[in-house]
Amino acid sequence: MDLIHSTMNLLLPPIILISLLLILPPYLIYKFALLIIKPFCVEDVTGKVVIITGASSGIGENIAYEYAKRGARLVLVARREKKLKEVAEKARGLGSPDVLIVCADVSIVDDCKRFIDETINHFGQLDHLVNNAGIISAYYFEETMDIATSRTLMDINFWGSVYPTHFAIPHLKKSKGKLIVNTSLAGWLYGPDISFYGASKAALINLYDTLRVELGSEIGITIVSPGFTESEMSEGKHLSKDGVVEINEELRDAVVGLFPVRGVRECSKAIVRGICRGDRCVTDPSYYRILYVCKVFFPEIVEWFFWMLFVRKPETKKLS
Repeated sequence: MDLIHSTMNLLLPPIILISLLLILPPYLIYKFALLIIKPFCVEDVTGKVVIITGASSGIGENIAYEYAKRGARLVLVARREKKLKEVAEKARGLGSPDVLIVCADVSIVDDCKRFIDETINHFGQLDHLVNNAGIISAYYFEETMDIATSRTLMDINFWGSVYPTHFAIPHLKKSKGKLIVNTSLAGWLYGPDISFYGASKAALINLYDTLRVELGSEIGITIVSPGFTESEMSEGKHLSKDGVVEINEELRDAVVGLFPVRGVRECSKAIVRGICRGDRCVTDPSYYRILYVCKVFFPEIVEWFFWMLFVRKPETKKLS
């Protein structure tokens, strides 16, 4: 057995490398052709049924408006009924022929089953499921007061997408529909002081990449990775080290203030446009994609950059 592994260690890397060099030119031609064709192959979502979680504010709210402009029928899911009613009214005014609101907590499995069932009972079908609900945490790993508080974040960010996805898959198979999950750059890029948040998003990316393999062409999957975007998160709302949701303006200024914040309307337009084009991944703003290349080829430099930016504390000289 050791001989087999030693032989594979020696032969497999160069064989794969040579194969990649042979495959790369036709693959790039294929991707270039898709780039030209995709703008002309946009899905018409008029009359289609779209569930959006976390639809009471931020990206989820504005995704609802973008679908409404395209004539989709909407199911808006969140915990705040008053805010949902306001979003629903505006969505109707923008062109959605029918909007159903469901107050639910995505971290509760029964709630997730309920809003999928209510969608089917009301509309008789489901075409798109947009898993958008999420919350951020912001504190260094070693400063965690009670490690168990991270469960709240994981329940919302990870299981809050897993539960509705599980119940929606049979219906999406019937309609040849789409699964959409809103992750984050933190899912594939280092995020000092948002370690739990990044871990929850990385788990989502891995799960939905796996679902691509399991589901094949039966259901389309789009993984969304927004950069810093206007939302309650960018305003400093986060899960504290004590497990309490609070507003931390210093955190907002220290972290988000270093980067240009994307307007939520522009971000939502890019997301829905990518979904309707059938994009596998949507990163907005698109220039963040180069950071992934940097991470792959220069991981040490990227780590050093983030350490200098977020972790290193400047030394102060003592006055004698």
